[in-house]
Amino acid sequence: MPEGDTVWRAAQRLHTALAGRPLVRADLRVPRFATADLTGRTVLDVTPRGKHLLTRLEGGLTLHSHLGMDGAWRIYAAAERWRGGPAHQIRAILGNAERTAVGYRLPLLELVRTQDEAQTIGHLGPDLLGPDWDPDEALRRLLAAPERPLGEALLDQRNLAGIGNVYKSELCFYARATPWLPVGELPSLERLVAAAKRLLEANRDRPSRRTTLRERAPTPLFYVYGRAGRPCLRCGATIRHADQGDSTRLRPTYWCPHCQKGPSP
Repeated sequence: MPEGDTVWRAAQRLHTALAGRPLVRADLRVPRFATADLTGRTVLDVTPRGKHLLTRLEGGLTLHSHLGMDGAWRIYAAAERWRGGPAHQIRAILGNAERTAVGYRLPLLELVRTQDEAQTIGHLGPDLLGPDWDPDEALRRLLAAPERPLGEALLDQRNLAGIGNVYKSELCFYARATPWLPVGELPSLERLVAAAKRLLEANRDRPSRRTTLRERAPTPLFYVYGRAGRPCLRCGATIRHADQGDSTRLRPTYWCPHCQKGPSP
């Protein structure tokens, strides 16, 4: 699933391609908004908010999209062939005279009034890559449910926006705590919040995400994520894997049983 750094890069690409130019083509392929006519409206900006994208248009409208598990916005030159997937996966097309942005497999696409954006994204916590970042507020929200497992609390976008499953596992490794440790029992929670911001900022301009930032190639990109059965880069113990969450949203989770302290399955 795309995380905050991926969405931030997508917003920059969309903004560069679309902002400041009127749309000559606009097609929203979802039943509720299929008849909406956005042609002629100038794109004002494309702003990321956690894992959400807000494309603001002239006339007080915002196209709100979310990439979900495998959604993507692809940008093409006017005469370039589209290669992001079959036509039936296209959910949105926004084009000006020079560039066309095509949204594939978008699980969420809605047109709202810009003044009503808070109704769709107002529940989100402070954005790790946004101008509203407030570490104290993020800490307060995390500690509002001290009994909650750390991994689940980090994934909850109402606490802090932008962390996905990769960063969840890697941040717990950074904190030397298992993802099942109650968040209130982590003595260095404020340092973990600061590390989350540093990691996302370090990766937002990278073509491929890396959390082993102090290591050199060919060191793996991650300390624990996706490395089940392999040796820990720090201690050599075997990295373990289990699902975390409730029955409706189980997420693959990775940790080192030696370096990380706390409960585990």
